[in-house]
Amino acid sequence: MTVSDLSAVKQPVQVARGLPNEHYIDQSVFEEERDAVLFANWSAIGFGKDIPNEGDANPVDFLGMPLLILRDHAGQIRVYQNTCRHRGMILVSEKSNIRGTIRCPYHSWCYALDGRLRSTPHVGGPGQNLHDNINRKELGLIEIPSHVYMDVVFVNISGNAEPFEIANAAVLERWQEFDKPIYSAGEDSCFNLTVKSNWKLAVENYCESYHLPWVHPGLNVVSKLEDHYHLEERQKFSGQGSVVYTQLKDNNGRCFKDFDDLSAKWDTGSEYISFFPNVLFGVHRDHTYAIILEPVSLDRTVEHVSIYYAKPECTGDDYADLRTTNTAFWKEVFEEDIFVVEGMQKGRHGRFFDGGKFAPAMDGPTHLFHEWVATQVDNHRENRA
Repeated sequence: MTVSDLSAVKQPVQVARGLPNEHYIDQSVFEEERDAVLFANWSAIGFGKDIPNEGDANPVDFLGMPLLILRDHAGQIRVYQNTCRHRGMILVSEKSNIRGTIRCPYHSWCYALDGRLRSTPHVGGPGQNLHDNINRKELGLIEIPSHVYMDVVFVNISGNAEPFEIANAAVLERWQEFDKPIYSAGEDSCFNLTVKSNWKLAVENYCESYHLPWVHPGLNVVSKLEDHYHLEERQKFSGQGSVVYTQLKDNNGRCFKDFDDLSAKWDTGSEYISFFPNVLFGVHRDHTYAIILEPVSLDRTVEHVSIYYAKPECTGDDYADLRTTNTAFWKEVFEEDIFVVEGMQKGRHGRFFDGGKFAPAMDGPTHLFHEWVATQVDNHRENRA
């Protein structure tokens, strides 16, 4: 296994280097980061909108870990290991609605939506559904710690992270004005982008506004580089904000409706946070979005994008044209970034590249992400030693 030297990454931005090449092109380091960064922290695996009804279940594969996102009878979202406790069979293979119980297709062991093992047919022999050595109370589904924030479903695979509200208190406090219901319009407000790069490069690019004039010339016309500011919360999150957000209007001059009770800052302001490790959030007075980065492999990432609105009426037919325009706008912006992150992935194969030199005045948010990853990896190594 490759053991990278991360000492230079954790230096002040003025003298620091970025993460070494092996953190983008070495499979053993990718697997180390899986455990040290993605499984050890609160990582995103899906959206609540995809399981809106009681009994809705959505199986996902998160870095090889089979998981089941499910909405129980109380309307609560739960996440289970999608594995039968009997012989390890996958329980749910396709998105579905489970009316009664989760039934294993192999030997028909059945689980309630709250994870309890309810039946074990013929476990004691033909016609005998009980056995002294099969304690159903001890064989319920393994539940993974989970939390839903802004409709994003987060999990902590290791079970060792601080509670979500504590681990992410800085973001929750900063955006407490957006702690309100948000509304998805469905298919016209979500899309996926597949990128041939390591997942971290998408985070690093999103953190900073330095690239706007060259990568997003259209966006830079309405929100110039000088209109942006940095968001830097060391070991917590990083990103950027803008002071010139302008609401989208249709041909009749109508805009999306605003969130209630926002402070004046948001009249023309917007913010874009890299929520470590794998979510990119954006908030505005009338809509939000979330991008879940799915690390499919060392050099392939799927960006799951979902846009939400402040008022339920904005998800109706009357706003369909305006939503289509908004979705097209954000899709164009995010697609413009693809050649950048794919280019950096290719560049990381340059054997003499030393991790890169940060521009101290402009790359602070990106350096914070590099430093955070390096800290997570070093902590993991120390705990294993």
